[in-house]
Amino acid sequence: MEEMRLQKAIADSGYTSRRKAEDLIKGGRVKVNGKTVSELGSKVVDSDKIEVDGVPLETEEKVYILYYKPGGEISAVEDDRQRRTVTDAFQQMDVRLYPVGRLDYDTSGILLLTNDGEFTQYMTHPKYEMSKTYRVKVDGVLKREQQKMMREGVRLDDGLTSPAKLKVVRDKNNKNMILELTIHEGRNRQVRRMFEHFGLNVVKLTRINYDFLTLDGLSEGEYRFLKPHEVKKLIANAKSR
Repeated sequence: MEEMRLQKAIADSGYTSRRKAEDLIKGGRVKVNGKTVSELGSKVVDSDKIEVDGVPLETEEKVYILYYKPGGEISAVEDDRQRRTVTDAFQQMDVRLYPVGRLDYDTSGILLLTNDGEFTQYMTHPKYEMSKTYRVKVDGVLKREQQKMMREGVRLDDGLTSPAKLKVVRDKNNKNMILELTIHEGRNRQVRRMFEHFGLNVVKLTRINYDFLTLDGLSEGEYRFLKPHEVKKLIANAKSR
């Protein structure tokens, strides 16, 4: 029988992402064949019985969703402040979904949801450098020399950002400039902080592309299932980087 790491087996079951599975293991919440396992290097085979919080894992059919997240939703499965989360729209589905990465509360646009932990790993691990494009409306003008700095990297309080692609969509009347920014990093509030670095507040922020995926055909709050070839292409693109 082929062995695999315990955290991968949990993620593959659709229970949660691999990173969250590691936290569950370290927290002593996972049992294998009735015994608590807290070592991340532990391996299992298909015949092993895995339990999380006393509940046996069951392998779910893999689901991949492209969701047009509206502003005003938390990119989480649940929120301790009882705010609406991105999974609330899918409560009718008999499957445990979780967001792939995150979008800020006030940010709209493409957010992927799945129950496939390995897919999530490919989409979110920094080494795979998945590109995301944002349409940004700011309350002023990003000057040409500042645009050049944005393309080369901006020094934030958590370090220098990687070079970004930048396209000016609208620039008139010295206000409400609209740009498209493509990055592959996923730092907290990164896009907003990059513009704040130049004294500009982001008025509206929408993620319009995730790698080759777009929002075409969707309105805020709507979603569609990814096609099998789209899932394969996303993984192939991640592996090629």
